[in-house]
Amino acid sequence: MKLFTFFNSSASYRVRIVLALKGIDYDALGVNIRNGEQFREDYLRRNPMAVVPTLITDNGQDIGQSLAIIDYLDRRYPAPLLVPDDERQRAQVLEIALAIACDIHPVNNMRVLRYLSDELKVSDAEKKRWYAHWIEQGLSAVERLLEQADSGDYCVGGRVTLADCCLIPQWANAKRMGCELSAYPRCQRVYQHCTGLPAFIAAAPEHQADVIPV
Repeated sequence: MKLFTFFNSSASYRVRIVLALKGIDYDALGVNIRNGEQFREDYLRRNPMAVVPTLITDNGQDIGQSLAIIDYLDRRYPAPLLVPDDERQRAQVLEIALAIACDIHPVNNMRVLRYLSDELKVSDAEKKRWYAHWIEQGLSAVERLLEQADSGDYCVGGRVTLADCCLIPQWANAKRMGCELSAYPRCQRVYQHCTGLPAFIAAAPEHQADVIPV
């Protein structure tokens, strides 16, 4: 398999975590989205949305969108299963994962922040306020969902699920952006535990071949 990725893209980070958890070997191909490499014609043929990640599967299929990639991997390589079969836990995992991937991440990703700066001429201070607002709105809800799920070291139950794979990259980006995160102790506990696990360490942005030094 081949994964087109960018080191601190949270969507790429999610998929790298899943690949590591499932022990799947793959070639990582860096796409520098800061420099616009995602708009190259050869890449657009694989991913018309011009985003990362994109997975080339072992049968040659191109899959864009991180959740579609993870669904494919969870069906093809079900150990460990990241979306539980149990109906209650499945709903809890998906609710948390989608709250992050569909509500928090889309309004704070790089292309949105660039549009705010480049097209709407929003100042850096206003852009940071935008980012912090949606983090506060989103993580406040996720914190309540974790309380309903009786979270501990993991978001739901006693093992890694898709919810953890989505939360850790989002939390890491919020930290990087200097957001105030003390109001979310359940999220923080999950982050502190999971980032010490081998798969999460291997998938971390600072350990990627395409990392760009600050």
